[in-house]
Amino acid sequence: MNNEELFSELVRKYSKPLYWKVRQIVVRHEDADDVLQNAFMKAWTKIGDFRGESNLQTWLYRLCVNEALDFLRKKREMLSNDGEMKMADKQFADDYFDGNETQIKLFKAIETLPEAQRITFTLRYFDELPYAEISQILGTSEGGLKANYHLAVKKIKEFFLKND
Repeated sequence: MNNEELFSELVRKYSKPLYWKVRQIVVRHEDADDVLQNAFMKAWTKIGDFRGESNLQTWLYRLCVNEALDFLRKKREMLSNDGEMKMADKQFADDYFDGNETQIKLFKAIETLPEAQRITFTLRYFDELPYAEISQILGTSEGGLKANYHLAVKKIKEFFLKND
């Protein structure tokens, strides 16, 4: 297999789980597609930098999460918060989302979290990644991640109690 065939296999294998991870961060389908495409382009150009210190999936997750966070930062700089739809409202207005009331409430609760807690929560709760892998993806300590996750769960529970 040549490099292009290997990369096509990589995209085929990882695009779906990476798409959903990016989608949880950027919310809109169109944005997730763009971010994922940019991430795979970076992966293609940086594959030589992969040293095997983590597994390939972790490396790709980190690349995608960083690309999604960069996208959000740029978007925040370009747009003012006035008149912009909230994350949960965008999610439910999307034709690709089919959720029930509990899911809607969960996404609204996640929306209230600070960025670090939101990312940690989604990687741990939805992707069921171990703290060690999340630490590699985000480049932070496991202790800090556990604290972020604990605080996120506490805030989500409080949100559910207040909005029941």
